[in-house]
Formats: sequence, C-alpha cells, structure tokens
Amino acid sequence: MTGHPIKKTHLTDADYRRLAAFRHALRDFLAFSAAKAEAIGLAPQQHQALLAIKGHPDDTPPTIKSLAAQLMIRHNSAVELVHRLDDAGLIRRDEATEDRRLIQLSLTAKGEAALAALSAVHLAELRQRGPHLVEILQSLIAG
Repeated sequence: MTGHPIKKTHLTDADYRRLAAFRHALRDFLAFSAAKAEAIGLAPQQHQALLAIKGHPDDTPPTIKSLAAQLMIRHNSAVELVHRLDDAGLIRRDEATEDRRLIQLSLTAKGEAALAALSAVHLAELRQRGPHLVEILQSLIAG
C-alpha cells in the first residue's frame, strides 16, 4: 500500500459509528447528485466536469490538464470526457492564444443552463442536509 502510513490509534465503537455515519451521508448525497444529473441526461462525471469548468479556481480558463487534476482522473480520461461534453454541445474547446497546444474549456449556453439547474437543486439539498452533515463532522473533529 502506498501513501501515508497508517497510524495505529485506539478507536472506540462511537468513532466507528461516526465514521460510518459520515461515509453514509456522503454516499447518500452523491447518490442524490447522480440521480439529478441522470434525470437531465448527464452522467454524474459530466455534471462534475461542468461544475469544475465553471468553478475553475483561478483567472485563466481551465484546460484539459486542469480538469483532469480537479476531477482526479487521468489525462486521457479527461480528453474522452471533454470530447463527449463537446459532442453534446455543453462545452466549447478553444486553442489558447499564447500556446496553441493548450485547449481552453468553457461552457456553452446549453452547458450553462444544465449546470444552473443542477446547481440550484444541489444547493437546496445541501441547505436541507447541511445541519446534519455539520453535526456529523463536528462529532468526528471533536472526537
């Protein structure tokens, strides 16, 4: 196993219950999210990509490389995802003016509309679930 070594600590039954509750709450929200995306004809990863493009953290337009990093997927998987989004008319690919090898990504009007609809229902759902999620997180942090 690679990554960080696992530090052995004493966990109580309550710790396991809180961790299980947190994981369940995350999976439950992700299932909600997937169902909402699929209801408008998008795969969950396509919804995530639209959100990553629109919510790109810096002032430069997102690229396939930055999308792959944001979604934590391989570059070739991001290329295929971008191709499907472009074919669906949800995004636009443009060559960067400074470096024509870079492909910059932006949403089309259709992509903007799909993302706005999904984001509205997601925010409403998070506002409803938020207090419970915060409660679970606080119990985990407090120990």
